[in-house]
Order: sequence, then C-alpha cells, then structure tokens
Amino acid sequence: HKLEEKKMRQIKEIHIHCSATKEGVKNNITAQEIRKWHMSEPRNWSDIGYHVVIGMGAIEGGRPLHKIPASSKGRNSNAIAICYVGGLDANGKAKDTRTPKQKEMLIKVIKNLKKLYPKATIHGHRDLSKDKDGDGVEKHEFMKMCPCFDAEVEYMEFQPKNFKPLSKAGKDYLKNKNAK
Repeated sequence: HKLEEKKMRQIKEIHIHCSATKEGVKNNITAQEIRKWHMSEPRNWSDIGYHVVIGMGAIEGGRPLHKIPASSKGRNSNAIAICYVGGLDANGKAKDTRTPKQKEMLIKVIKNLKKLYPKATIHGHRDLSKDKDGDGVEKHEFMKMCPCFDAEVEYMEFQPKNFKPLSKAGKDYLKNKNAK
C-alpha cells in the first residue's frame, strides 16, 4: 500500500518501534516475517502490528494505514506505527542499531506522513509508558526500551508547534532550548 492512502482515521501520533532483533545475526528481517510473528502464538493478531517496516535496505508496507495498529495499548486508535529492524546488540541488550540508511529511510517516512498528518506528534514506544513521578517518562519507567533511542528529541524538527513531549529527555531538550 502507499502512504498516500485516503485519510480514514484521525491521526494524532506516530509511534516508532524496533523489531527487537539482534544486530549482525539476521539483518534480513522483513515485514512478512514480522507479520508471521504477530499472527501466531502467543499474540494471534489479525495482521502485523505496524504500518511501515524499515528494513536494512527497504521501506516495506505492513498493516494498511486506514487500519488501527497494534502499537501501544490505549493509544492505537489515532496512531500510525513504524518499526525499524534491529534494536538489540549481539548479546540481546537494548541498543540503537539503526544504520545510516535506516535513519535516512525513517526520516523519509516521517516526512511523508507529516505531509498527510501535520499535527501528528512523534514518540518512541517507550515514551508512551506511564510517567509515575510526573517529570516525564524516563528509563526507570520504560515498559520496554523500544525503540532504543530518544525519538521525541531526534525528530523534534518534525514535531508540531506547541509540542508537549511525554519523555523526560524531550521535556529537558525543550527546557534547555527555551532557556537559551
């Protein structure tokens, strides 16, 4: 499917995920393989959870954009989910494993989505965790490390005016930027 599909849902958020696969082991994970994982035990979802998969050398379509993703419980109805292949080091520890090409492709997808949904905010999956102490979501509150980088900060230039970060990193970034 194409990113130019008709706007069938009101999109307020773009969620960035990682596939939680090890770097250097099997980098040719495809949307079709992730679809198999999501549609089998224990998940048994109706389709792949993500709308877009950023592989090692290609952007692949997943779930059609007009369908609600399986992205983050309680935040799916107005979201689009993007996943990059990677997110773990060779020992299975969380790590930003994006290649320069994947970073470039992520920006391309985000720019295209922002043309369609200019008011959509961009968040890493972990930024959607519960902020237990009220100062912004931070490492000790992450439900998962995914996507293993500060997506709100990295994509700040694409955030809408008056963006209110969920993450402590995003809040601190804006506070420091506004203090200058």
